[in-house]
Amino acid sequence: MAAVCGIDWAAEHHDVRIADEHSGAPLAERRFAHDEDGIGALIDALIEHRVARVAIERPDGLLVGRLIAAGITMIAIHPNQVAAARDRFRAAAGKDDRFDAMVLCELARTDHHRFPALAPSGDETLVLRALVRTREDLVAARVALANQLRAHLDAFWPGAARIFADIDSPIALAFLARYPSPTDARGLGPKRLAAFLARHAYCGRKTPEALLARLRSAPVAAIGELETEARRTAVLGLVGALRPLVEQIGQLTSEIRGVIRAHPDGPIFLSFFRDPKSVVTAAGLLCEIGDNRARYPRDETLAADGGQAPVTKQSGKHRAVSFRWACDKRLRNHLAVLADSTRHWHPWAHHVYQRAIDRGADHPHAIRILGRAWTRVLWRCWQDHAAYDPTRHGNLTRLLQARG
Repeated sequence: MAAVCGIDWAAEHHDVRIADEHSGAPLAERRFAHDEDGIGALIDALIEHRVARVAIERPDGLLVGRLIAAGITMIAIHPNQVAAARDRFRAAAGKDDRFDAMVLCELARTDHHRFPALAPSGDETLVLRALVRTREDLVAARVALANQLRAHLDAFWPGAARIFADIDSPIALAFLARYPSPTDARGLGPKRLAAFLARHAYCGRKTPEALLARLRSAPVAAIGELETEARRTAVLGLVGALRPLVEQIGQLTSEIRGVIRAHPDGPIFLSFFRDPKSVVTAAGLLCEIGDNRARYPRDETLAADGGQAPVTKQSGKHRAVSFRWACDKRLRNHLAVLADSTRHWHPWAHHVYQRAIDRGADHPHAIRILGRAWTRVLWRCWQDHAAYDPTRHGNLTRLLQARG
């Protein structure tokens, strides 16, 4: 007798309901601790009751990985879909973890055809995903700290924020570590700055005199000595936090470069970028799309999951098309970078983007239109295990022929 299961997961324990696949009669209801003994007991219970599929509200994580490794079919159901289904099984608005496990179990029993089973990726892809997502989190932390640093400098020493192009670049951080306040830079002249730039291998094209002009031409803040000292301390603290962060991001980028070039699908995604050094977005696309071709059987599913296809609401004579909020945000960002980078050099991409602009679309909308067009090409190459070949791109060939 086959069974189905619903798991309401949590950080410390998981509420589980196992029911008969045909009648829905409950076979077991139990709470398992989130430790090795608890997860082992959960797997044993699922195998004992011959569970055909398990519904849960997340597509990844330790618990999901263990269940997939045990050979159990997993169905990931979005929490919004579970929330919408609760009213099918209750008269009042109450809920608890056991109730949610029952709702998930019933969805796995009656609506499993609406939810595709999880298609796990290979180990190479999971390694790349860990590296790329960690780098993205560190970049977000770097941006937040850089914004705080810029705010402090704008308040008491704006010139230091302008002297170099990026406030979180290694040369800018080294400068602020040496000269964290106007008082520290009082005796800074062209010769001393030139020696500092040489020591830190400055590769910019500005002369020391031009950089000093940027520093000195900024407005001077009217603040007291105590506040200046406090902001100097804050600048040193933020610089101390940013420097190892920037270094780690660079190391992760090098790791990502090696992993994607060794990945079997790496050449497919790298072929969409003109610069061979552009590995971060290609790696992001690969790790978010995965290597399991069953995950996206059609290009429409990839476009929807990547947030490139709009949502249409129609009732009677009313029809509205709106932005798709429910999607893989990381995948959407990577597809947007692909679209935005290719519109500058790829003739077909520039044509699609410009036509969208001419129709009245703003830049973000035009990028999504181009991203939707690229998902068709990307999906086809991914399904065929073939790198992107411009000579086989029909729309590009026709565009170039029309232009003569």
